[in-house]
Amino acid sequence: MKSTREFLQKIGLPPGDAYDLPTSARRFPDGGQYRFEVPGIQGPGPMKALLKALNDQGVHIHRVTQTKGIMLLSDEDMQAMVALADDFQVDLVLSIGPRATYDTSASVHTPEGQRMGYRLRGQEQIVRAVEDVKRAVALGCRNFLVYDEGCLWILNEMRKAGEIPADCTFKVSAHCGHGNPCSARLLEIIGADSINPVRDIQLQMLAAMRQAVDIPLDVHTENPASSGGFIRHYEVPEMIRVAAPIYLKTGGSVAKTHSWDTTDADARARAKQVLLVKRMIDAYYPEALCSKFEKGI
Repeated sequence: MKSTREFLQKIGLPPGDAYDLPTSARRFPDGGQYRFEVPGIQGPGPMKALLKALNDQGVHIHRVTQTKGIMLLSDEDMQAMVALADDFQVDLVLSIGPRATYDTSASVHTPEGQRMGYRLRGQEQIVRAVEDVKRAVALGCRNFLVYDEGCLWILNEMRKAGEIPADCTFKVSAHCGHGNPCSARLLEIIGADSINPVRDIQLQMLAAMRQAVDIPLDVHTENPASSGGFIRHYEVPEMIRVAAPIYLKTGGSVAKTHSWDTTDADARARAKQVLLVKRMIDAYYPEALCSKFEKGI
């Protein structure tokens, strides 16, 4: 193993998981260590309910993520969500609609086929995914949740070529199943602006991943029942310390599934979860710096 570890270090990667849990010196552009993200907000009604509930408590979040897919939103829905993002000064992240679970293949619905995650089957689905992004761009959105590495690569190539705006950002979903530093480095190389590791990634693994990339890591502080339902609020202070800059993905335990059709009441319940996580940070890592808001990642 020694020679393997030495080679990993030679190419700028950690030699193993970081059991010493070193403090990350990396930061967001404004010097912040962490930001809040609330995922699973599927439309303008729940988005407004979430942001108003947080605003009433004097709490600001940085991202709202829709997870069911752009293709399931009307133009009016997207325009309303973009307007809310501007009004409340948050980043709106829309997820690409075509994915394995919406395709005509039955494989993804089988125990073995689930391993493909939400990845795309066939070049036509890539074309449709790009069209999803172009449609959302035309309506004012610039931030996208990506479920397929090939789709990420082509979107990055289009961004570099000026086919889509240069200020578009791409975050990689946990449904891609990445959880090691080598995968994180690869995703950064092909265009990821932030990465969601697997939901149950342990602190020493997270710390090692941080050593491999500069981009933010998006870490679930809790999860829907369909992906384990576990709540990691007490680990959040250490997540921030070892993985900064980090997006704290909070509120998922309110939902039964990743694509749960969030109600206004669900959205307010997610707002409460943000407050509970904030309490943990205030109690156990009060010196941690919450990032100010800056559009984009």
